[in-house]
Amino acid sequence: MKRRKFIENGFRIGAAAPFISSGMDFIHDSSERLVILHTNDVHSRVEPFPLDGGRNAGMGGAARRATLIKEVRAAHKNVLLLDSGDIFQGTPYFNVFKGEIEIKLMTEMGYDAATIGNHDFDGGIEGLHAQLPHADFPFVISNYDLSDTIMGESIMPYKIFQKGNIKVGIYGLGIELDGLVPQLLYGNTQYLDPIKSAQKYEKILKQEMACDLVICLSHLGFKYRDGKVSDIVLAHQTSHTDIILGGHTHTFLREPAIEKNRKGQEVIINQVGFGGILIGQLEVFFNRKRKKKVSHKNNIVVR
Repeated sequence: MKRRKFIENGFRIGAAAPFISSGMDFIHDSSERLVILHTNDVHSRVEPFPLDGGRNAGMGGAARRATLIKEVRAAHKNVLLLDSGDIFQGTPYFNVFKGEIEIKLMTEMGYDAATIGNHDFDGGIEGLHAQLPHADFPFVISNYDLSDTIMGESIMPYKIFQKGNIKVGIYGLGIELDGLVPQLLYGNTQYLDPIKSAQKYEKILKQEMACDLVICLSHLGFKYRDGKVSDIVLAHQTSHTDIILGGHTHTFLREPAIEKNRKGQEVIINQVGFGGILIGQLEVFFNRKRKKKVSHKNNIVVR
């Protein structure tokens, strides 16, 4: 099957598909629902891909994405909109406006939080910092020590959101920059072990801050053959992270992956390719005892 047909056939706006066979009974008895929308690796794709006969021709575009997000918000009370990095680089919009257009559009769409991808340093750390005033949402990154940079007081390791009666904790993880990004661009940013950082902040969010749901915005990449730290590895090495929303590897998942954490509990991993072609869509249902189940509605094709 050609890739475009795979996207169109595999990612339709449609009925929920529970991960757990007994999920529908749980959903019917639930008192709270949270809808999570997410993107990754949009790469300055402000307009749809050109109608040039390419495999992504006519897909994506910020205006269409904004319309689809608005429709979901009109249908649901509790919605979170998140991004997993690499907002910048890929079209002339970035070359000319240095990220201003992308961040302003995300603010207009009402993004709740984002993390930092390696290409978000392509204008230098000063360039990234210059765009932060346009962001009416926080950037969260837990494993970059930015204290000795201009970004030191602008970035937080995690953020907590209250959606109805649901308390959601979000932290972010970035890929190692050394060897991937010229040091001149990221300056004195120090890379910290992502697994240790995740374990530290997921514990804070779950045990100290009593979050009902813990989400990681990851720009580590979905999976590698050489055992490099990835979303799959992260899921296996954490204990309190419920959902990992990934980026970096431009992975189109037909449906979210399910892995087991250190306690044998399920961790949901989702990633939606690149270029704003898809909007990821998950639903989390909570019953009256605050137990939860995650289901997914097919990721939304932006066309």
